[in-house]
Amino acid sequence: MTIMAEATMGDRPDGLEGRVDAPEERYNPYTGRRVVAGVDDAVPTAAQLGLEPPRFCEACGRRMVVQISPDGWWAKCSRHGVFDSIYGGRR
Repeated sequence: MTIMAEATMGDRPDGLEGRVDAPEERYNPYTGRRVVAGVDDAVPTAAQLGLEPPRFCEACGRRMVVQISPDGWWAKCSRHGVFDSIYGGRR
């Protein structure tokens, strides 16, 4: 299990991943690029170490507003709401 898997939007409590109308496309939360099966997308080293919050929404690829504090961070997508580091067990 990688650090990236711990802090993904799939851990959100609103359950986007289980809904019938959930988007088929997924985006890298650190680069904003569309995730393509079989193609590796470079994840920054700081993100792998859990030091960098996601900057892009994993559901739509939009840039998020990110606030970093001493005890964690939160990121807000204009379409999908707030994702807090506490959801990924980072706080």
